[in-house]
Amino acid sequence: MKKILTLALLAAGLFFAAPADAQVKFGVKGGLNVTDMHLNSEVFDKSNQAGWYIGPTVKASLPVTGLGVDIAALYDYRSAKVTDPSNEEVKVKQQSINVPLNLRYGIGLGSLASIIFHAGPQIGFNVGDKNFKWTDTSNYALKKSNFSVNVGLGVSIAKHFELTGNYNIACGKTADATVLKTVQNVAGTAVKSKSRNNSWQIGVAYYF
Repeated sequence: MKKILTLALLAAGLFFAAPADAQVKFGVKGGLNVTDMHLNSEVFDKSNQAGWYIGPTVKASLPVTGLGVDIAALYDYRSAKVTDPSNEEVKVKQQSINVPLNLRYGIGLGSLASIIFHAGPQIGFNVGDKNFKWTDTSNYALKKSNFSVNVGLGVSIAKHFELTGNYNIACGKTADATVLKTVQNVAGTAVKSKSRNNSWQIGVAYYF
């Protein structure tokens, strides 16, 4: 947890250390995501891994160099239906406040549009339920917080709109899954699996 907070503070420091002549714009962004849930495929089956996100954002750009940074505070909702070996199904819902900070590089396509490449760290705090049960002995437990990295690209249009595609890569486990598995009438044994939840995202931002 201390490492995550340290990285978050360093990231915020990079943003607020932007030069005084940087162009700062405030806005709002939102979009859809599809969770890429990494679980033991021999034990679990996943489906309907969808979600969405929305929240305020701010960016500081340096027009001379094409470099810039952006930071946001996003409410992120992700869900998936997960089936255990006994065919019990549970809907796992991950609700969190995510704070991504990205380094940006833009390539102009004239006065009205540009291509944007971005990458950076993200910290997330779980604000919803953390434990989901198939049975009394089988459960899926989310961590209280997580750290990840974003990589993506997009298009800026008319200096106000941005359309982006992003892949969010979890660093470390997102949750622990434990099930009681019975094989050929043998006494059940606990099977544990670490879940690492990456996500494909498509978003739209509007800057005032």
